[in-house]
Amino acid sequence: MRIEQEVKLDYKDVLIRPKRSALRSRKQVSLERNYKFRNSHQEWSGIPIMAANMDGVGTFNMAHALSHLKLFTCITKQNSAKDWYNCATAYSDYVAVSIGTNLDDYEKAKEIIATNDLRWICIDIANGYSEHFVDFVRQVRKDYPKINIIAGNVVTADMTQELILAGADVVKVGIGPGSVCTTRIQTGVGYPQLSAVIECADAAHGLGGHIIADGGCTCPGDVAKAFAGGADFVMLGGMLAGHDEGGGEVISKWYREAEVQMDLDYTAGKMYEEKKFVQFYGMSSDTAMEKHSGGVASYRSSEGRTVEVPYRGAVEDTVKDLLGGLRSTCTYVGAPSLKQLSKCTTFIRCTQQFNNVFVR
Repeated sequence: MRIEQEVKLDYKDVLIRPKRSALRSRKQVSLERNYKFRNSHQEWSGIPIMAANMDGVGTFNMAHALSHLKLFTCITKQNSAKDWYNCATAYSDYVAVSIGTNLDDYEKAKEIIATNDLRWICIDIANGYSEHFVDFVRQVRKDYPKINIIAGNVVTADMTQELILAGADVVKVGIGPGSVCTTRIQTGVGYPQLSAVIECADAAHGLGGHIIADGGCTCPGDVAKAFAGGADFVMLGGMLAGHDEGGGEVISKWYREAEVQMDLDYTAGKMYEEKKFVQFYGMSSDTAMEKHSGGVASYRSSEGRTVEVPYRGAVEDTVKDLLGGLRSTCTYVGAPSLKQLSKCTTFIRCTQQFNNVFVR
């Protein structure tokens, strides 16, 4: 046993210090990135924000909506080849098929890739530290020399480098930071997300690789901090949940307000407000395993929670708010493009993010 004494940081632990800027307007900021990947040698252009491969987020409708804005979607693992049929051909630059390391699922993915002319595959397991996982990434690279491979999740520099050397183009970084993930509670394992992003990005970029900051973002400011910390892509789950494109039943609940209204005869009347919600859950939760695997296996426990998030309507409005926040971040530090944000960033440690005195 050993203890690392250096303090590790989450997004909530820092703010970005403003700097003198020559930018006159947010309109001057470019959020598009152009990447050439180390192992596939393929190029990609777009806004590097990804919808996570989670129920209610990584759907075909979400991919359709986000691709028009040049954003990316990792489709959930549970879709069949029939579900995929001709669904993604029109936006294959902005969608990935997701798999674990199950060989049957890999055979299904091969059919999906061939049928839909896909250019991305996301090899996604909770614990990316096993030798089996590295061997599987190496095999996929051998089978698909020119496909873009996402692999994860890990949180340390050494494993980031190992996955890139095994054939991954983009390494997914994050263990336990997600809003519906309970891995840190169940296992005690994890790594503060901003420090993980900074350290893994440094390791990946040294080899010509890329990373995705996966999890932990609660607001547009957190997304900006992830990019400022060196992330090439940022993956969102909870921030994109609750929208029309994610599907899921909209649940109405009625709440009695604390205030009262006066009727014409000055009799106090109760006011009720309707609020709408959509169920959202982690992919290692009881809910997900009941839905997709018939229950929680006897050898494991649930590592996710099930919550109800506010219904938010169309995802386009949320995305516009998010991108507006990113552009504003860049203007505060004088970065004319998202590419230059990390070079213009100085993080400062803090004890308080914002004044919440009027937050209800």
